[in-house]
Amino acid sequence: MATVDQAAGKEASETGCLVLLRHGQTAWSLSGQYTGRTDIPLTEEGERQAAAAGVRLSSDFPEGFDAGCVFVSPLMRARQTARLSGFDRFEIMPELVERDYGHAEGRRRRDIQRHLGRDWDVWTDDPSVLTHDGSGDRQEVLPDGSLVQVRVTGGESLAAAAARTRGIIERVAPLVDEGRRVLLVSHAHILRVLATQWMGLNPSAAKLMRLYTAHYGVLGNYQGDRVLKTWNC
Repeated sequence: MATVDQAAGKEASETGCLVLLRHGQTAWSLSGQYTGRTDIPLTEEGERQAAAAGVRLSSDFPEGFDAGCVFVSPLMRARQTARLSGFDRFEIMPELVERDYGHAEGRRRRDIQRHLGRDWDVWTDDPSVLTHDGSGDRQEVLPDGSLVQVRVTGGESLAAAAARTRGIIERVAPLVDEGRRVLLVSHAHILRVLATQWMGLNPSAAKLMRLYTAHYGVLGNYQGDRVLKTWNC
C-alpha cells in the first residue's frame, strides 16, 4: 500500500504540466522559409495570434504558471509572443532557440530540392549537405519593406537538436514532478523535437507533430509515464 507521502508525490507529478507555446506568425512562417537563428519579428497577424493564445492559456490555466517557471527563447519572435500572451516575467533560456538550419536558413524546401536535383527533408537530411552551395549571411527584404539579417551558420543535426532538448527536460522535469505548471515559449521544430524526447520517441517522429503558430501542446505525467496530454490548443 502506498504511503501518504508517496500518494502525494504521485498526485503532484500528475498535476504538474509542461506547456510548449510556439511563437506567432512571422513573414517566413507564412512563406514557408526555414527560420532558425535569424532574428525575425512577428507580423501584425502574429501579434494578434499571440494575444489570442494568451486568452486561451488564461482559460485553460486559470491559476497561471508558477513563479520562476516561464522560460523563453532569446529570439525576438518568442519574446514578443511571451509578452503579448501576458507573460512579462520570464527567464531567457538560450537552449530554447530554434534548430540551426545551416545553409537551409531562409530557404524553402522546394527551392532546396530544385538546387540539389533530389528530394530533401530537414527531418532526415543533415543541413551539412548544403554547406558548399555558395549561400551565407545576407540581408533580405521582408514583405513590409524592412530588412532582416539572415544568419547562416554550420547547421545542427537532428541528433544534436534532440540532445539539446534533453538538457532542457533535465532542467524542467523536476519542476513538473513537483506539481508545478511550466511554460516554454519557443519555436515549432525545437518544441516538436522536445515533445518526442519527453515521450522517449525517436526525434524523427517530430515530423508528424505539426504545431501551428501561436498554439501550444501540453506534456505531463500519467501513472509514471511521460505523456502528451493535448496538442495544438
